[in-house]
Amino acid sequence: MDDRRAKPVPEGRYATLPNGYRIHYLDEGQGPVVVFLHGSGNGACGYSNFKGNYPYLVANGYRCIVPDLIGYGYSDKPADVEYALSFFVECVQQTLDAIGVEQYTLVGNSLGGAIALGLALDHPQSVERLVLMAPGGLNDLPDYLAMPGMQAMFGLFNSGTPVSEARLKEFFIKAFVVDPACVDDALVHERYELMKLQNPQVIKTMKVPNLVERLGEIKCPALGLWGIHDRMMPESGILRLAKGLPNLRLVLVPNCGHWVMIEHRDLFNRLVLDFLKNG
Repeated sequence: MDDRRAKPVPEGRYATLPNGYRIHYLDEGQGPVVVFLHGSGNGACGYSNFKGNYPYLVANGYRCIVPDLIGYGYSDKPADVEYALSFFVECVQQTLDAIGVEQYTLVGNSLGGAIALGLALDHPQSVERLVLMAPGGLNDLPDYLAMPGMQAMFGLFNSGTPVSEARLKEFFIKAFVVDPACVDDALVHERYELMKLQNPQVIKTMKVPNLVERLGEIKCPALGLWGIHDRMMPESGILRLAKGLPNLRLVLVPNCGHWVMIEHRDLFNRLVLDFLKNG
């Protein structure tokens, strides 16, 4: 019990996958299934990204699955693999298979958005809806590396020097949000503690292909949200997403960076619930 209290974020359940890895996930509520896929970065995990969102859907009649992606949180972090998009997709789908989930809506931010697109392409019979917040997979690597937030993330992760909580907080404010008040000390502390569990392999070897040419294959209803002041994702992705997904409703959020689900939590929650009911 003492060990559980000492953990930086809540510990849920674990699924052992056919590929041999173990994935940690939270599983709360009853009803249609919504799967939350977090982004990358220092100390990222499912709970940290979505703790202000999934309880709202649970309270409104949905079953929410919130995994830690392979390489993050409490999930396995192999140092001898390359973290290609296909590997992330495989681990998420095997997790859902292991717990008996056949139909689901995906909510994905950044890297999680790219994984959601990959799942919709590979498993169209299972993906009922998509909610995408500035997803990856819409540009080539040089476009991402030119973004100031992305440069800061890679620099911090590969700096080779100890990272303090103060330095981490400064990075989050510069890279992810417009309103500094959205990055509170509790968020910084939990991600700081989780960052200690990470190894550099996931950032060094991450490969996300440009999926723009295949977006037209995705026919399910989709909701996109994009912060106008996003410093992580190139704004060219906005029109690529809007023109590429045939059944997309796109919302551009003012006074917002990369973390729309955190920075504009209540708006995000209302829009997602309306989309789940009516979209």
